[in-house]
This record gives sequence, C-alpha cells and structure tokens, in this order.
Amino acid sequence: MWAATLLGMRVLLCPDKFAGTLPAQEVAHAVATGWREVAQGDELLIRPLADGGPGFVAVLADALGGRRIPVPTVDPLGRPTAGEILLTDDGTAYLESAQACGLHLLAPDERDPKTTTSYGLGLLVTAAVEHGARTVVIGLGGSGTNDAGAGMFAALGATPLDEAGRALPYGGAALVAVAGLDGVPRLRDATLVAASDVDNPLLGLHGASSVYGPQKGATREDVLLLDAALERFAGVLEKDLPGCPAGLGALPGGGAAGGLGAAVLALGGRCESGIGLVTRAIGLEAALDAVDLVITGEGSFDHQSLRGKVVAGVAGAARDRGVPCVVVAGRVSTGRREAASAGVTDTHSLVEHFGGEEHGGVEAAMSRPAEGLRALGARLAGQWSR
Repeated sequence: MWAATLLGMRVLLCPDKFAGTLPAQEVAHAVATGWREVAQGDELLIRPLADGGPGFVAVLADALGGRRIPVPTVDPLGRPTAGEILLTDDGTAYLESAQACGLHLLAPDERDPKTTTSYGLGLLVTAAVEHGARTVVIGLGGSGTNDAGAGMFAALGATPLDEAGRALPYGGAALVAVAGLDGVPRLRDATLVAASDVDNPLLGLHGASSVYGPQKGATREDVLLLDAALERFAGVLEKDLPGCPAGLGALPGGGAAGGLGAAVLALGGRCESGIGLVTRAIGLEAALDAVDLVITGEGSFDHQSLRGKVVAGVAGAARDRGVPCVVVAGRVSTGRREAASAGVTDTHSLVEHFGGEEHGGVEAAMSRPAEGLRALGARLAGQWSR
C-alpha cells in the first residue's frame, strides 16, 4: 500500500457515469466528499470521463469550455425533448446521439428498433451546422434506434424514398423498401466525426442489428428483418451519396449506435475513439503521471468492462505507471484475478455496501447511489491515506 507523504496523497478521481443513476461528475464529487471527510489534507484531482454515450457533452464542456447551446429536438418516437450542442472556439461542435436517440428516453414497453428514429439527431447536427461549426463530433452510445441514420438523413434534407417515390415511415424496418434518397444532406461542408469505441460493422453476425438489436427490444425475427433492411439502405447510400465509401456495411465502427457510425462514414466522415478523444481533452495522461492513486468506476463492472471501455483504459494506463487503481461500481461481477490482470488493484460495490443482493442492496444502490459513494470514498481514504 502506498503511504501518505508529508504533503498528503495525490488522488485522481476519473469515473464514468453510473448509467441510470448518476452522471460521471456527480459520481466523482460524491467519492471526493467522502474522502475529504476522512483525509482533508489530500489533493484530489477530479477528471470525470465518458466514451461517446450519455455525459459526453458535459464532460467535454468541463474540460474544453465553450458555449453550451440548448437545442429543442425529438426523442426516438418523435416526442419533444431537450438537447444541446457544445461549440468551442476552434469551430468544433460536440453533441450526443443519446440526447435524441437514447434508450433511456423510452419506457421498457416502448422499445422497438423497428419503429424508433434518429430524426432528432439530425436536428442536433443541423443546429451545429447553422451555428457555424466546421467539424461536428457526434458521441455515439446508449441508443434506442437501429435505422443507420435514416431519420438523421431526413432531418438533414435527404429523405429515404420507396420505389414509388414516397417518403418512408420512420424506423429501421421501413428501410426494407428503401429505393433512393430525395435531396442532399445539408452540411455546409462541415466534417462529421463519430466518437465511439464500438468497432462492429453495420451488417451481419457482428453487426448493429444482431449484437445490439436485442438490447433495444428486437426479437430474433426482428433482427433478421432489420439486418436485411440495413443492407438495402447501405446499398442506397453507396449509390446516391458521392462520398460514400464502397463496402459500407462491412466497415469497422459502422454498427455503432444502431448504424449511426455507418451514416457518418457514408457522409464522408470518420470514426474516432470516444474515450481517446475525452482523455486527450481532459489531460488524463498528464494527470496519471502526477498521482499516487487512481479511483475510477462505472455502474456495472463486468466482463465487458475490460474490453475497451473506460475502466479498462484507465486501469491499464495506471498499471503501466505502477500506480494502484481502485474501481468503485454499482455492481461488481468481474473476478479478482481477471480484474488484476487488467490493472485493477481493488474493487468496491455499492450493492455489497448496502448489504448484498439478498438484503436489498440492488434497490438501495439504485435509489441512494450518492450516499453509498460518499461512504465508499470515506472507506477508501481510511484504507489508502493512513
């Protein structure tokens, strides 16, 4: 265990969001509050993280400054909802697909990727372009849609049509009848960037419909229908968009956020690592070089966490520097050996803090996360700062 110096411990707090309960900023501040109750003399460096999903804009706004501009938009069922763009001084706009396409915007019985639309994302992109953005970075993650950006294209002025020239209904299933696009996407020469750490292609066994469709409410029959529909739409995009790359359906990253990655690629854009973009913006590498302990975390620390997600990246970077890394999570289901091999020194779970699953720990972790995180912060300070 690393002992405290005369100047106190230097601790980096860099969690991801706890999905469904707290954004990353509140997670970090709750742990920090608990730590300071025990060890006021320690230096706490707070650097909340995000990949491309919910919280992407807020984290970047904290790091980069700029203007956060409210934008009225619509959710995956076309209902009004609030969105925003972050516009920085260099002419870059940052936005989240989840603000318009997010699965969290839908009740469980509303989740149906055959009918949900990305139209609202098109409204956000349009707002960014109209505010003069030369580059539009779209955080992809947490989506409840599977239409490969068909709704977004419609909002940008390129409406998907059937063989008879009629506008198609919204949703992924309708694309089984797509035959062309009416109009040209209005981007005013802005460049699009998809920020995501998903490398799945649009189509096939590892594609958007097969891998992520069931999480959004798709049955096995729905998956087959949606994959066929997106294959047809990919062919239309290759035919009707001059800058669309050949073989769109197989390109890495195209399957992100229900095919929104493919939509960005079809518009001549590119895919970048969401977590890589955020870590550069917040100066994570320099912060890691200057601390004695790293605390990161997310809602559920499981086998997927160690495969390209925020926690894995932080733990690996800490391990490379010989810095211990502690994970706090709502629930922990990763084995200690597996976690240790990824650079994780220790794990702490809100569910276990509140008594475990058999004693209502899950319900308490969901309803009182800040309280639990403050308690865990105090416990960690007692373990590491003395």
